[in-house]
This record gives sequence, C-alpha cells and structure tokens, in this order.
Amino acid sequence: MNRITSVATTNILSTEPRNSVLALLGANLVYACESVFIKLASGREQFSAAYFLFLGCAVAVLGVYAILWQQIIKRMSVSRAYMFKGTVLVFVLILSALFLGETITWTNVLGAAIIVCGIVGFAKQ
Repeated sequence: MNRITSVATTNILSTEPRNSVLALLGANLVYACESVFIKLASGREQFSAAYFLFLGCAVAVLGVYAILWQQIIKRMSVSRAYMFKGTVLVFVLILSALFLGETITWTNVLGAAIIVCGIVGFAKQ
C-alpha cells in the first residue's frame, strides 16, 4: 500500500461507512430533542400533566438515543463516534430556535462553526 492510500484510509469519511456517519448525526439530532422536551417541561407547573408529558417524552427520547448509540458503536469505534458529539450543541441551537423561539446570535453561529470545523478537522486526521 502506498503512502497516499495509507493516509486516505485513516480518514473517517473514507474508512467508516457513510451510512454510519449519517446514522450518528441522526442519533445526535434525536439526543438534542431531549433538551427541547426538558425545556418545555420546565415551563409547566411542576407535577402537572403537561410537565409529566414532556418529561416522559424526554425520557423516551433518551431511551431511543441509547439504542441508536449502541447500534452505531457496533459499526465504528467509540473514539471516532464520540468526536461527533459536538454536533448535539449545533442541533440544540437549531431546535431551540425552531421550537422554543430562542434567538440565534452571531456568537452562537460562530461557536457552531468552530465546533463543525473542529469535527471536520479531527475527522480528517
């Protein structure tokens, strides 16, 4: 194997099946939904039906995420999968704007861009 091929095979985007990376991003999006449900629960009267409904949704989302995460790490190493955890912060930013009406500031966008650049940079190592 020549040097160029050797370097290319260490790239996560070429060594891991594309579907595994997409599944990982999807799982992180599911995990980000938990934060939205927790925020919605916190805005309800404690111990009310709506409070328990949103809290139950958050727990259900965590259960789905745990199953997805387990399936993903069967297909890729934990160290490679974990580097994508930063995408959860980006997804929470987007979901909080869409469903909670929170404002996205330029510093939020800058922070999200730094996270994405970091993930891409590490993924190419």
